[in-house]
Amino acid sequence: MIKEISKSIREYKKPAIATPILVSLEVVMECIIPYLIARLVNEIKSGCELSVIIRYGLILIVMAVLSLIFGAAAGSTCATASSGLAKNLRKDMFYSIQNYSFENIDKFLTSSLVTRLTTDVTNVQTAYMMIIRSAIRAPLMIIFSLIMAFVMGGKMAWIFLFVIPFLTAGLGLIIYKTMPLFRKVFKKYDNLNSSVQENIKGMRVVKSFVRENYEQKKFDAAAEDVCADFTKAERILALDNPLMQFCLYVDMVFILSFGSYTIITSQGLNLDVGQMSALLTYGFMMLSSLMMLSMIFVMITMAAESGKRIVEVLSEKCTLINPKDPLYEVADGSISFENVSFKYSLKAERRALADINLNIKSGETVGIIGGTGSSKSSLIQLISRLYDATEGIVKVGGIDVRKYDLETLRNQVAVVLQKNILFSGTIKENLRWGNKNADDEELIQACKLACADEFISQFPDGYDTYIEQGGANVSGGQKQRLCIARALLKKPKVLIFDDSTSAVDTRTDASIRKALREYIPETTKIIIAQRTASVEDADKIIVMDSGRINGIGTHEELLANNDIYREIYTSQNKAGERDE
Repeated sequence: MIKEISKSIREYKKPAIATPILVSLEVVMECIIPYLIARLVNEIKSGCELSVIIRYGLILIVMAVLSLIFGAAAGSTCATASSGLAKNLRKDMFYSIQNYSFENIDKFLTSSLVTRLTTDVTNVQTAYMMIIRSAIRAPLMIIFSLIMAFVMGGKMAWIFLFVIPFLTAGLGLIIYKTMPLFRKVFKKYDNLNSSVQENIKGMRVVKSFVRENYEQKKFDAAAEDVCADFTKAERILALDNPLMQFCLYVDMVFILSFGSYTIITSQGLNLDVGQMSALLTYGFMMLSSLMMLSMIFVMITMAAESGKRIVEVLSEKCTLINPKDPLYEVADGSISFENVSFKYSLKAERRALADINLNIKSGETVGIIGGTGSSKSSLIQLISRLYDATEGIVKVGGIDVRKYDLETLRNQVAVVLQKNILFSGTIKENLRWGNKNADDEELIQACKLACADEFISQFPDGYDTYIEQGGANVSGGQKQRLCIARALLKKPKVLIFDDSTSAVDTRTDASIRKALREYIPETTKIIIAQRTASVEDADKIIVMDSGRINGIGTHEELLANNDIYREIYTSQNKAGERDE
């Protein structure tokens, strides 16, 4: 885990190395200052001249300024190093996610990925900041303070060696009790974020069914669960301060009692006032550093769990990779399935597709129809290699899709998915996802083919109209037509519509199909649809049932020979007659 996360330090190595050096210098200055103050107190007590006081004063000022400079510099380099690590971690995770296949993405909840990119990275950032600064400062402060305590107080300093193990044991017990709680809470964070995401995404459904109270109770339960674990952990951690204060007061009582006795009985020969004040200062430094160490360990414990979750994302290997010598050209839009079977997971008992044999000529228009759950979408996802076939071979342009460069294949096999997504930005910016170099004429032509120009031209800002995140300010049908236009701009050899005209009326649907036939006759067009009207003029129609091909033929052939197609057609047309 540490090795994997360390790779993200990269250009921030220098500030990461500089921080411990600067901290060490700061600690040295801070540990010398009490020693000099003790010497000054003794000089004043012995009746020194003003020049001696001024000399000590100037030295103390210089050392205090140096300590301040080293501390400020350490803070600056530490902030740069930790923020840089967080930035690189988020970038590396985001890049990893972008390279995931659908199979990889299926392993993680969206809410979990968001938590890992935000909360988990913040925890690692905070721990890293503590490690390169506080985790260096605290042990050095303990060591130097203990050495100086023996230099100044002699045998009196042994009290620290008795108190430190007691405090260490107490802090260790606290950490031991809190570690499992912090580990457990991160999974509950995922559930909390999932509840928020699900509620916001489905807000229209929540309001239409008047389920606000139910959703509030569900969120409250998740929030209370997280709060309960954190409260329990914080209650245990709250014992840190009383424990440290107890040890500090024990030290003070001992040093003041026995120190005062020693000063009086030895008349300042074995121990003087300056030494005793220095002992108290060093004791406070040591115990404060121990408490700092305890907080560091707690933070590292939290960060360790976060680090594991981050590394899971970084180390997840994409299941779809380019071959060693990929092909960078797709000859045509012909498609063939040869004894293809497919499962979404190797552990899955049921196959999503089974024994698929299919040939589609380049330029053909092919319809795919079937009931819900018949694996229509699963079939077309193998063509653009969003998933790989579990068995058999899928070919495009006469070549196994696994031999193509992924980017080349997906540029030539454009898919308008069932769940259409638009991104925040202008209509032009969204359309240019299909072709970043497309000029305005190409954008307009693609939109005319997709019957989108007719509503875009009615917007006050036309093609410069701003689209809200997810396309919230356009209708479902408008969103679908924009997504079709975006796919057309890729000028692909295969164009797949995954039920992507379901939100448009039958007249617009027919207009889009007519435009596609006339303007891109050489492009293979595959149309997944629920309505038989959307596929009845296709060159051939594939009927899917439970992951298998139930029938292939034209509209007329299937009406005559295929029970499933005839049933779908009859039910839809009877429904249409009743509506009339």
